Amino acid sequence: MTISEAQQTVDQWIKTVGVRYFSELTNMAILTEEVGELSRHMARIFGDQSYRKPEDAEQARTLMADEMADVLWVLICLANQTGTDLTAALRKNFEKKNIRDAVRHLNNKKL
Repeated sequence: MTISEAQQTVDQWIKTVGVRYFSELTNMAILTEEVGELSRHMARIFGDQSYRKPEDAEQARTLMADEMADVLWVLICLANQTGTDLTAALRKNFEKKNIRDAVRHLNNKKL
């Protein structure tokens, strides 16, 4: 699925199954919540925290992937609501990074 197809698919789902989009502010709050959930899993999988329930630890990668999908979903909703073409935005962002970082990372002794 391309980014454009994802934007169209989410829009179609929202308009048929989801009834309508939540407001932009509500979606921003949901995005913040979903990023927090992803952070919680990352801290337990890759950081120093652990899961309370053993079954959560067993499902950790699946839970993390699901949270990543939730983050992407809400981000796509916000893009659709604000008229943002994510494909064009990502291309433009790559151009910016290619100009800004052309030698920056190559010259970084820490890398």
